[in-house]
Amino acid sequence: MNLDRAVLAFAAIVVLAGSILSVTVHPYWIALTIFAGLNMLQASVTGFCPAAMIFRRLGVAPGCAFR
Repeated sequence: MNLDRAVLAFAAIVVLAGSILSVTVHPYWIALTIFAGLNMLQASVTGFCPAAMIFRRLGVAPGCAFR
């Protein structure tokens, strides 16, 4: 798995978890989904992604989107 796929998989897990928690636990969990969406939007504009930095330090093979 390369860095790009790891970041996308992590974002998908966060969005799904926030959605499920907002339906089953408390509606305020939707804030997690909103945060993930805003973070994905800013990463697409700026190229800066904190999750990519963490995965890179964990030794995930580089991809082509996050350098």
